[in-house]
Amino acid sequence: MRHPRPPQPPSPERSAELRRRFAEEARSERPDLSALCLLVGAEGDGSLDEAGLGAAQVELDRLAGELPFRPGTPRAWAEALRDLLGERYGFHGVGADYRRLESSLLHAVLRRRRGLPILLSVVWMEVARRAGAPVYGVALPGHFVVGFGAEPGLAGGSAGGVEERVLVDPFDGGRLLSGDDAEALVAGATGAAGLTPSMLEPAAPLDVVTRVLNNVRAWAAGRPEQSAVGLWAIELALLLPSHAARLRYERARLLVERGEFLAGAGELEAYAEVVGAVDEAGAERVRGEARSARAMLN
Repeated sequence: MRHPRPPQPPSPERSAELRRRFAEEARSERPDLSALCLLVGAEGDGSLDEAGLGAAQVELDRLAGELPFRPGTPRAWAEALRDLLGERYGFHGVGADYRRLESSLLHAVLRRRRGLPILLSVVWMEVARRAGAPVYGVALPGHFVVGFGAEPGLAGGSAGGVEERVLVDPFDGGRLLSGDDAEALVAGATGAAGLTPSMLEPAAPLDVVTRVLNNVRAWAAGRPEQSAVGLWAIELALLLPSHAARLRYERARLLVERGEFLAGAGELEAYAEVVGAVDEAGAERVRGEARSARAMLN
């Protein structure tokens, strides 16, 4: 079975501008989730120009404007979004979507109405937010969903404490989830049984973007011929205000794998200096990798 070719990257000049804007938005006081996800999309798809970025935002606005009324309860909000996005417009996911890079790019998900759970959840959240819904993302282990109602830990909810929060699964067309349903999603994805309160905590915009980039990296990791995709995903993640230090090591290893031995060796040596402060033995192993990379130049 032939799989579709992933989109082509932007020019180096375009990429530099996109990354500048991505870093600026990520460090703003209130990062805009849709803007960040669209900038990720533009880094992954060179055909997404400024007009395309604007058109994607307009589409989210348009969808929000099609909600027929302002629901009064979290359940009513959830049902209204399910009816609009899941049933009327057919946004959903299938297993084959995990094999497509476009399933992690917001503009492509808006066009195809298909994608990974987290990108479909971004569509649900951004449309709902524009319409005034109390909405937030929930990063369940292995499966992202959306919550409607008062965020856990915050005062609020409907009168009498009824229907404070409702979970929906955009990947399944916006199906409303019971507690047992959510546990089954986690068990199916990870094998773990039961939900803990921490699993239901709202996901901050930058946490969502981090997870999107992790998905892109995972997609590329299984396709050595797409190492350039893995590289830009790592480099965008490094622009986030908070990121794992090990990303620098992953970037260095990827540069070496791509044959950029000198650049990779330099990155490995820089990472070894950081690691050496807490783990000298580990730092020496990384220095050994750097020496091996430099030896490949001979």
